[in-house]
Amino acid sequence: MLYCTVFRPQETALVTPRLDIHLIAIGGTGMAPLACLLSEQGHSVRGSDGPLYPPMSTLLEEAGITAMEGYGPGNLEPRPDLVIVGNAIRRDNPEATAARESGLDLVSMPQALAKFFLGDRQPLVVAGTHGKTTTSSIAAWIYHDCGHDPGFLIGGVPQNLERSFAIGTGSRFVIEGDEYNAAYFDRGPKFLHYLPQTVILTSVEYDHADLYASPDDLVSAYRDLVGIIPPDGLLVACGDGPGVREVADAARCRVIFYGLSEDCEVRPTTWRPHNGGTRFSIVDPEVGATEVTLATTGQHNLLNSLAVWAVARADGLAAADVATAFSRFQGVRRRQEELGTAAGVTVVDDFAHHPTAVAETLPALHQRYGDRRLVVVFEPRSLTAGRGMFFDDYVAGFSQADEVFFAPLFHAGRLAEDERLDLDSLVAAIAAEGTPCGRADSISALRLAVLNSLRSGDVIVTMSSGSFEGLPHDLLAQLQQRTG
Repeated sequence: MLYCTVFRPQETALVTPRLDIHLIAIGGTGMAPLACLLSEQGHSVRGSDGPLYPPMSTLLEEAGITAMEGYGPGNLEPRPDLVIVGNAIRRDNPEATAARESGLDLVSMPQALAKFFLGDRQPLVVAGTHGKTTTSSIAAWIYHDCGHDPGFLIGGVPQNLERSFAIGTGSRFVIEGDEYNAAYFDRGPKFLHYLPQTVILTSVEYDHADLYASPDDLVSAYRDLVGIIPPDGLLVACGDGPGVREVADAARCRVIFYGLSEDCEVRPTTWRPHNGGTRFSIVDPEVGATEVTLATTGQHNLLNSLAVWAVARADGLAAADVATAFSRFQGVRRRQEELGTAAGVTVVDDFAHHPTAVAETLPALHQRYGDRRLVVVFEPRSLTAGRGMFFDDYVAGFSQADEVFFAPLFHAGRLAEDERLDLDSLVAAIAAEGTPCGRADSISALRLAVLNSLRSGDVIVTMSSGSFEGLPHDLLAQLQQRTG
């Protein structure tokens, strides 16, 4: 697999104190925060996209950034100094074509982030199939709460920090290391541009089948990331995960394994539910056993926290300060986020879409809500989630719920029939395991079926890697009307 050349530190200095920068697809979850960072750095920033919706439209408005609707050559007037192209943009996009033919300087989002923000920092890149957003959010919060004022750019919003980005003044810059491609002219993963001084590798499982033809291709990308960590850097890797140790072999730097198994250097000696969250003890060679309390539940959140502990302690942050900061972390929006309770039903919104994430999230919700009936509404949103390769894993994961509903495949038209997830067969297989299950042909039909099923005492969790057409908030509003 071929990748573009990575920006190195000597390439990252700003040429002028103020540039006119245009972003094509400015409303993306990474592009809009980048636009805000650039504006805060003093540049003149504008951009274009299709119709924009909250929260990205609100984010740009609050920053005073103009977002033009629709794509075309006219958006490039006056001529900008630099054009940043989002990875949602195709080569034949009329605005991208005009920028290219006009000889404008084009860079991808990760190239721009490296160019303007990472050259004089120590990037902490959080990579892996699962847990990137939560782990990045925990890291940003820990360094912030411990007084180190990190920069960060994350694909979600930490509840404590209220924004997904900050320039910061500290040496650390925390980045969610996305393995997705950077741009139409740069098909390699974004994380290869981020100049990692430290990498957290949470997991290595097959995903993004639309970009990686085989699991080996994705493993190769992770090995490339680990291979560019400098010798004086650090890799913190989950030693429990399949494939992680194989990837870690590519490291030229110190490696710390975290996890639950005995051969992991950072591991909990005990862990248990505690007041709706989790309490565990870590044996630290410098200070002995340290108790840590989390407001979040689930083994996956425990592991994410172990990873951040390892990095923070390697950076010299005091164990007591780190433990206190953990106890204050409130979680991430759209990661087991409780939206509210109405008519006796609690509505939770979650981003889970990969079967492993489903399998980890449902036990955590059972732990959090006890014996309340757990109803799951799932949208196979991504091209990977809509494929049949994970059929058996989905059966095992969703069978942990008390009732399951499926939305239509979001990308059904882009998948060949022989590779498409057969929802009828999946519904039948889950029902055969003893879990009531259904599907709907539209979001409106799904909404009606779910509302007819809900009763007081239920917990309903919506799972989608997209907006789900506002379904979780709509369900809460409909339930509120029952009590009005």
